[in-house]
Amino acid sequence: MIAVLRAVMTREIRLAARIGAGAELGLVFFLILISVTPFALGPDQKLLSRLAPALLWIAALLATLLGLDRLLQADEDDGVVDGLMLSETPLELILFAKALAHWLVTGLPLALIAPVLGLMLAIPPAAMLPLSLSLLVGTPALTLVGLVGAAVTVTLRRGGLLLSVLVLPLTVPTLIFGVAVVREASEGRAFTTPFLLLTGVSLIALVVSPVAAAAALRMTRG
Repeated sequence: MIAVLRAVMTREIRLAARIGAGAELGLVFFLILISVTPFALGPDQKLLSRLAPALLWIAALLATLLGLDRLLQADEDDGVVDGLMLSETPLELILFAKALAHWLVTGLPLALIAPVLGLMLAIPPAAMLPLSLSLLVGTPALTLVGLVGAAVTVTLRRGGLLLSVLVLPLTVPTLIFGVAVVREASEGRAFTTPFLLLTGVSLIALVVSPVAAAAALRMTRG
């Protein structure tokens, strides 16, 4: 079973790099969005610093959404999904492996580069580590919620827009607690409570999302 999951993850990472849905696309999108923000808001450093946590998290959400529509669509087109459902390995674990691979090529690079981009938005140095930690803990929830949306829309042609409509409302708790972590750290206050709540959201998504996504795939097969 472990060998199967490892093979699934390796395949997903290679496919992401081949079709342009890997780390490069997410990082470029993230960088462009953060780079143009100071031009739109002006040179007011206080305003930038106040809006920076929300801007960084929204940018991370949009960068994560970029490749979600291809998370299962390519496998559906090739008939791979039917084979996965007939596999001896539980479908929930296979879907978790696919989500983990997606996070490794999107969420993890964003969490690592975010402190560097935070300098462009006048985030205090003391908040750089909490920013990275919040993205490291919170972006898996974005991917896992997106996994459910991808499973629901997998049989629909051009379901990317519908996927975004379904996923965005479900990401609100993650955004609220993620932004709260960075804001509390920026103002020199303890950020333990929002960080623990953010961790709780990711853990709930870790348990619920693979099961929900597997159920959605089975329902599409009638």
